[in-house]
Amino acid sequence: MNCKKDIFILALETSCDETAAAVTRNGLDILSSVVSSQIDLHEKFGGVVPELASRKHLEFINPVIEESLAQAGVHKEELDAVAATCGPGLVGSLLVGLSAAKTLSFLLDVPLIGVNHILGHIYANFISHPELQTPVLCLTVSGGHTDLLYFEDLKSYEILGRTRDDAAGEAFDKIARFLELGYPGGPVIEKLAREGDSGAVDFPRAEFKDDTLDFSFSGLKTAVINYVHNQRQKDEKINKADIAASFQKTVFDMLIKNVIKAANKMEVKSVVLAGGVAANEKFRCRLENELTSKKLPLFYPERKYCTDNAAMIGAAGYYQFLNRDFAALDLNPEPGLRL
Repeated sequence: MNCKKDIFILALETSCDETAAAVTRNGLDILSSVVSSQIDLHEKFGGVVPELASRKHLEFINPVIEESLAQAGVHKEELDAVAATCGPGLVGSLLVGLSAAKTLSFLLDVPLIGVNHILGHIYANFISHPELQTPVLCLTVSGGHTDLLYFEDLKSYEILGRTRDDAAGEAFDKIARFLELGYPGGPVIEKLAREGDSGAVDFPRAEFKDDTLDFSFSGLKTAVINYVHNQRQKDEKINKADIAASFQKTVFDMLIKNVIKAANKMEVKSVVLAGGVAANEKFRCRLENELTSKKLPLFYPERKYCTDNAAMIGAAGYYQFLNRDFAALDLNPEPGLRL
């Protein structure tokens, strides 16, 4: 391989309800990033409807690919590889993006790269902050995953902790739906929480007997639901803003506690955030304040790279390209794929 040659990768992301395509040059140079959102479609249902999502992906995938190539000024024949999210996510949605990537890989005779969606969120940090130096501690918090990782370099990592049940983002969505606030849960709870008292309700925090860095949010979700039911039974007023603020604070308390424990355990140069919850300004501010005493800087992606996008898939895919970590054309989507 000629290391001086620019590497152009077309990346596709269709793990949930965003149809996205991007063209990257040498991993972190984003030439285009196109996202077609389905939020308005699913909002009236209070969450993503898998069948509707996959149908919309079929409708949007080709126009999004063409638009990303046009914006980048790159022809299909110039591509060195095609990368696509292979999991985790909704199986029907994943299948659309992966099928498109397989077709292009075959027709253009270029490698196919299957990328873990969670890794994509992590590499979004390196797009926004190419100056980041390893080793780093990474907290990734999304709708389906809450993981704490140690990156010795950009090519290797160690899992320090992960959720044992519901992910933090999943808990946000479920509580938002229960309180009839709308979808997606993270932004609507964040907005309402600004009007509430975070100390109004003392919700329980999961505690483990062992010295683990794992997370658990299922009990918190149940506690919020039980609290609301009890208030209704007593015919007492339900202040949704206070509930949102208290719930959000409890989630943040648990996340931050484990980050600090991990920072005390591992020697790192910085801490990075990844995933949709990384877009929450309150959380970033609290964690940044906690890390100041340890003289550890906190990094997080630009807001446009916090939510699902294909640029992050292209960034992660580039390092797999360097390692020649290619996939065969019989690669299947893995809805429950883990790191």
